[in-house]
Amino acid sequence: MAVSFKGAHFPQEIILPCVRWYVAYPLSTRHSEELMLERGVHVDHATVNRWVIKYSPQLEEAFHRRKRPVWVSWPNPANTSLPPVVT
Repeated sequence: MAVSFKGAHFPQEIILPCVRWYVAYPLSTRHSEELMLERGVHVDHATVNRWVIKYSPQLEEAFHRRKRPVWVSWPNPANTSLPPVVT
């Protein structure tokens, strides 16, 4: 399931940075509101909070789907069989 921004009043380019700032950094929704105001976008902190509640689970699911598996093993040179060294 892809993240759908259908019906949102703001474009995806405004919603995603607000959600990312809130989730990735120790910022409050009011700080995100101030950062967007510095960029000329008037958005309320309650709207940012609704975006975080609505889109962060969808984004997390989309990121985990695209993430590479961690159980893939790397070749270990100690496990490869080499001919014995004759001295």
